Amino acid sequence: MLTYSCLVLSLTVGAATAYAAGDPITVINNLSTFIFSLIRAIGLILLGLGIMQVGLSLKSHDPSQRANGFLTVAGGVVIMFTKEIRNTIMG
Repeated sequence: MLTYSCLVLSLTVGAATAYAAGDPITVINNLSTFIFSLIRAIGLILLGLGIMQVGLSLKSHDPSQRANGFLTVAGGVVIMFTKEIRNTIMG
């Protein structure tokens, strides 16, 4: 137990402090860009899923599946352009 305590104490006392280099706003902007690229990818996946659903509904002549497909396509487009919509609203 004494050895473990000495090891933990030496690691915590001897740890070097790390400071971020650069402007913190740049870090926030990079994080924002990363998050919006993930959101865009999710929107693209939903858009493809909606197009596939509309195609399958045309083959099976199912109007409710077609309506759900069009709603998924519309939702995918809105999610894909979330950043542009936010920029338009915010000015």
